[in-house]
Amino acid sequence: MPPWWSPEIFARKMPALAARQKITQAVRQYFAAQDFHEVTTPALQVSPGLEVHLHAFETAFNDPHGGAPRALYLHTSPEFTMKKLLAAGMPRLYQLAQVYRNNERSSLHHPEFTMLEWYRAHAGYRDLMEDCVALVRAAATVCGKTSLVHQDISCDPFADWEVLTLPEAFRRYCAIDLLATMPAPHTGDTERLRAEAARLEIRTAPDDDWDNIFFRILGERIEPHLGKDRPVFLTDYPVSQAALARPKPEEPRLAERFELYLCGVEIANAFGELTDPDEQRRRFAADMDAKEKLYGERYPLDEDFLAALAHMPPAAGIALGFDRLIMLCTGAAHIEDVLWAPVAG
Repeated sequence: MPPWWSPEIFARKMPALAARQKITQAVRQYFAAQDFHEVTTPALQVSPGLEVHLHAFETAFNDPHGGAPRALYLHTSPEFTMKKLLAAGMPRLYQLAQVYRNNERSSLHHPEFTMLEWYRAHAGYRDLMEDCVALVRAAATVCGKTSLVHQDISCDPFADWEVLTLPEAFRRYCAIDLLATMPAPHTGDTERLRAEAARLEIRTAPDDDWDNIFFRILGERIEPHLGKDRPVFLTDYPVSQAALARPKPEEPRLAERFELYLCGVEIANAFGELTDPDEQRRRFAADMDAKEKLYGERYPLDEDFLAALAHMPPAAGIALGFDRLIMLCTGAAHIEDVLWAPVAG
């Protein structure tokens, strides 16, 4: 097969890359009109992001003044540094960031990709829904699209968008009372949710915890229905699935988090941000214990981030897969069809 830079191969990508430029301009115009600052933060970090199932690229900084080499990581998200900028006093900021995730490559995943991330101080996670509607509609408009498409699933971004909570989704698609299946604190009891999975003919392993079973049901029975015909905000995740989000005041078992689905594709993840450094440290430690148990590795905590968190105002933040948005606006089947150049592999 010819290399990606062969003129005849590259020419096939040019319509999608032209759309990428238009969407980039539309994004910058939107945020400028909303009085956001565009920022650029370092990709090299002492802590890459602490989600259990994400794997980072590690390197080393060689001190030119004779200090010992120090481990650094390519960030999996610019989140930690952007929150430090919130603590520094910036009220609204966004970034089109190159981010890096190891052990990921598929039609929707690439080891280096572009993340559109933005934060609003003194705002809630539902305020970010308005941004999503405006940005997706702007992207479709500049590409001359009235609908978005992925793998023969279409979605009308100009229709009314649905807001669906996780408990509602589990009732609608699985006839499960999600809150009733949650284990009591410190018990780790999974039997009720395991029984529901068996009823749905979803296989589980004896060592699966509640979160593992939750993810299987969500992935196999709920996600395939999301974002068909119209976009869907899936909201109010269990706190165990939202390590950097604050709990809902009226239901502390659930967190202020949503994911956005278009054409069956998860495209964005938003939080009402947690600003309690002690609780954040506890959650990070629990996630790193889980990572070490599953994968035999753990990443260091960013102590500077935890210090800044105590000074951060109430805020809401979101990360949107920019390459995926371009895929949906162009009908591209593979993420590499909308990248200027792929990572060698």
